Amino acid sequence: MSTALFTHSACLEHVTPDGHPERVARLQAVTEALSDPGFDALERREAPPAYPAELLRCHPKGYVDQIRAAIPDEGSRALDADTHVSPGSWDAALAGLGQVLGALDAVMAGEAANAFAAVRPPGHHAETAKPMGFCLFGNVAIAAKRALDHHGLSRVAVVDFDVHHGNGTQDLLWDEARVLFASSQQMPLWPGTGAMKERGAHDNVINMPLPPGADGARFRAMWEEHAFPRLAGFAPELVLISAGFDAHIADPLAQLALEEEDFTWITQRLCDLAEAHAGRRVVSVMEGGYDLEALASSVAAHVRVLMERGA
Repeated sequence: MSTALFTHSACLEHVTPDGHPERVARLQAVTEALSDPGFDALERREAPPAYPAELLRCHPKGYVDQIRAAIPDEGSRALDADTHVSPGSWDAALAGLGQVLGALDAVMAGEAANAFAAVRPPGHHAETAKPMGFCLFGNVAIAAKRALDHHGLSRVAVVDFDVHHGNGTQDLLWDEARVLFASSQQMPLWPGTGAMKERGAHDNVINMPLPPGADGARFRAMWEEHAFPRLAGFAPELVLISAGFDAHIADPLAQLALEEEDFTWITQRLCDLAEAHAGRRVVSVMEGGYDLEALASSVAAHVRVLMERGA
């Protein structure tokens, strides 16, 4: 068994305006970091773009059509103050989702022990019918629905350690009793959701707000106290990760103080969970992270653990 890396060149064709933090260079930095000889054992794969019908697992057709119609023939179009599309954004979104679903299918088929999908645009802020926070479609939530309804699983854990709350994932999975969603995030911070009282329609949401300046020790303690006992009790058959690295101390968009070793730790603990309950099945999907050096080194730390556990 091995760790699979899924990515697609079309994800580079989603071009944001000059100065935008969610830029092409993010994926280029990650790709360069994972080209180091230390990652030669990665199984590098490219899945085909997702069929648009996969989007309908979480989003209504009218919303999908609205995003498709918003794609400009040239230049850039703002969907809101933060979220933009360019001529290549539709293909990038489908290619990115295709990598996430390809990673899921490979892990479920036993072709890989675990997988990382290096994709953009990210997805965890996209709500049922609303693009937000650089995101168009809920990649990880869609993957969770596919795992349940196509692969026949009964319990899927979705975990999110991005510094911004995964409001979209929460919205899309709020009424899904077969999913336990656990998320840590800085508060107060955009988008303003993620309070502990937000618990889902079936007590299936665990939110862990962290104050500005919280360090790795505070982060680890929060997960150990509030998330891992519930996750273990849930006994997921698959662990899906929204892997955002903008809680890093160097990130310009927030004020948490995590470092690479904290991302190593959370990845190890999630792999422990998967080894205990899910046959080692972990699929991780890139979300945020806007300091290029910190993003690259944090992804490298994350993938290194996946490789160790997938061997």
